[in-house]
Amino acid sequence: MSEHHQRLLLFVGSYAEEADPGIYVYELNQSSGEMTLLDQVSGMKNPTFVNVDGPNRKLYSIAETKNMEGERIGEVISFEIDPTLGSLTECNRSLTLKPSTSHIQRDREDKYLILSGYHGGNVGLVKLNDEETVGQLTDEKLHTGHGADSVRQDRPHPHSTLCSRDNRFVLVSDLGLDIIKIYKLDQDRDQLIYHGEAHTPPGCGPRHLAFHPNGRLLYSINEVNSTITAFTYDAESGQLTALETVSTLPTDFLDENTTAEIAISKDGLFLYGSNRGHDSIVLFAINPDTGQLTFVEHVSTEGGHPRHFALTPDGSYLIVANRDTNGLNLFKVDPQQGRLSYTGQTAHVSKPVCVQPVLFNL
Repeated sequence: MSEHHQRLLLFVGSYAEEADPGIYVYELNQSSGEMTLLDQVSGMKNPTFVNVDGPNRKLYSIAETKNMEGERIGEVISFEIDPTLGSLTECNRSLTLKPSTSHIQRDREDKYLILSGYHGGNVGLVKLNDEETVGQLTDEKLHTGHGADSVRQDRPHPHSTLCSRDNRFVLVSDLGLDIIKIYKLDQDRDQLIYHGEAHTPPGCGPRHLAFHPNGRLLYSINEVNSTITAFTYDAESGQLTALETVSTLPTDFLDENTTAEIAISKDGLFLYGSNRGHDSIVLFAINPDTGQLTFVEHVSTEGGHPRHFALTPDGSYLIVANRDTNGLNLFKVDPQQGRLSYTGQTAHVSKPVCVQPVLFNL
């Protein structure tokens, strides 16, 4: 093995019972596109979303458990990554939010984990220990109110979080309120301090967020009405201003659909979003000056219910986690046009929810 050998690993979270494998590690061969299973870990209920700290060789996962009183509660689990073996070793666990968590994010200085409680309407802050294992919950914020859709938005549903590039602010997409709440990350008190908020149009249901590489644009994929909202972002004031909202679906598609994940290419020219129901990836070209989106294409995900997807670090591949057809499907990315082509490569994973590709230098 050469000193500069690189290895691209895929870390996958899934719906699983405690006795069954829930987190998987695959290696992606960047020449052939083949995905090889290296490790799988059980002992967790529904470790659906994971966050990977490649430089510190740590993985953090959410899961569900019960506390001493028998109440349902979320937990966060830390793992040591051995990239040579492609294996995970559990470090420790910590209880988090009631009744469960839906998403896990890490701040940009690797000091905190930020958790979203879709079912509890809450957001939590967990401080990391010096050895990058999980510490205790230091703050919890409870959202209140409702949105325009009486079924999907009868109460708050914080779905995911994203830190600003300067790490001053935490942005929380609340699907139930049609609001992106903005909190100041107070590292002196280990707290989230309310700073402001931005609204999507009524009935959108913001789910996941993505910053443009220029730092001046932010995009929200909206689950309830299958749209994407573009915002300008003022880094100094920490405020968002809505620009436009566009559909993720063909005009003639009238069946049920919800969106899921959103990602932007490294060069900032292309935006990708997933449709569950239409079972496609939608591609837009981004005008980096105005932030406006121009539709390019829809591509079948070659499976059902694309709950999540991710671009590889160099942007050459896009991996889709098709939950209902139990598979990871690999697409090649055209670097000039952003278009996707299915490679024919797939890996069987039971109910995948999240896939995180990380490149390791060995």
